[in-house]
Amino acid sequence: MFGKAPKSRFFYGYVITAAGFGIWFIGWGTFTPCFSVFFKPLLAEFGWTRAAITVAYSFSFMVHAAMAVVMGWLSDKLGPKVVITVFGSFLGVCYVLLSRIGTLWQFQMIYALVGGIGVSTLTVPVMATVSRWFVKRRGLMIGIVQTGVSIGGFLFPPLAVWLIMGYGWRTAYEILGIIGLVGIIGAGLFLRRDPRDVGQFPDGASGEMPEDITERSTSSRTSGPSLWGAIRTSQFWIVAALYGSFGFCRTTFRAHIVAHVQDMGFTLVDGANVLAVLAASSMIGRIGMGRVADKIGNIPAFMISFAATTLILGWGLIAQKLWGLYLFALIFGFGWGAQAVLRFAVTSEVFGVVSLGLFMGVLGFAESGAATFGSYFAGHIFDVTGNYQPAFWAGILVSVLGIIFAWLLKSPARKGVNW
Repeated sequence: MFGKAPKSRFFYGYVITAAGFGIWFIGWGTFTPCFSVFFKPLLAEFGWTRAAITVAYSFSFMVHAAMAVVMGWLSDKLGPKVVITVFGSFLGVCYVLLSRIGTLWQFQMIYALVGGIGVSTLTVPVMATVSRWFVKRRGLMIGIVQTGVSIGGFLFPPLAVWLIMGYGWRTAYEILGIIGLVGIIGAGLFLRRDPRDVGQFPDGASGEMPEDITERSTSSRTSGPSLWGAIRTSQFWIVAALYGSFGFCRTTFRAHIVAHVQDMGFTLVDGANVLAVLAASSMIGRIGMGRVADKIGNIPAFMISFAATTLILGWGLIAQKLWGLYLFALIFGFGWGAQAVLRFAVTSEVFGVVSLGLFMGVLGFAESGAATFGSYFAGHIFDVTGNYQPAFWAGILVSVLGIIFAWLLKSPARKGVNW
């Protein structure tokens, strides 16, 4: 049971949120968006195929998935500060090493292995930590942290384009590496695992905790299934399917959107701007739907987000003008941003926070497996057919399945389940 805390004390949870925002701003704001910006400059210099380049990106997610389980376990045991400052630095190292590559195998190994380890620290340790610091405002705070990738995705691609056009892609990677090392390590130093570590309560409650926060926080800390117990339930596999649906759609289209815009006859700058709009609009999905989910529930919000993705992927099949591509980016970003928040909120709701880092890490396998397949599939399909039409149809099918999976999901509260 929590004791009393000074009423005037500043709530450190807001520092946690700010640090998480900074980590996502630099980490996720550079890794996926900037990959698509470097795509064609690498093609032009080395003559590699699209499938060969996306192998590196695809397998980085498998490394991410495997290491995320380890990072989740380490975060539960050692705390997120250690995990982020030590292993998060790999992302900056990855960019510095990429500036020195000369062969395809070097690019693939560095991006997949070093980059994959680096990004494996960005999601599970941060999201599990925020979920422990907030109960009533969990959806909103997760949404605020995740706007980091939106703002980073809005700012870093145009910066990368400017650096590439002015100084070359090698210098651009070097500068991203320095930003990654300084920013991620610096933000990671502010993380604390649990409110109890600094004598505070979730959501900044002062004095005796309000009864509803006490019940929800205590329940989530002391109850919840074991991992092996959860795996034997249909709920676990439904949540895993939602992770997979999200991973496929997010990675397939974000990795190839800049190249797709250029294939339509527009410039690299146009492609970066479309990607920036996609990232910026995801802020609306992250904060807006995070807030809506706190009111109407995570499951209905999930269904709305996948419906939006389904509709806009249909539009993507026929969009030919630049304004149509901007519209695609606007709505796709909204759906992607909403799903990014909701998958973590649903995990906390269904499984509690006792071993949340471990659960997020294991479920990340489904997401990363789908992401690995999706990004490579789109590149291979283009190499074979010369267009991305089959990838759009596949995305529509997966998004429809996402709606169905969300509809099938029942939280313990709705089922009356006590783990």
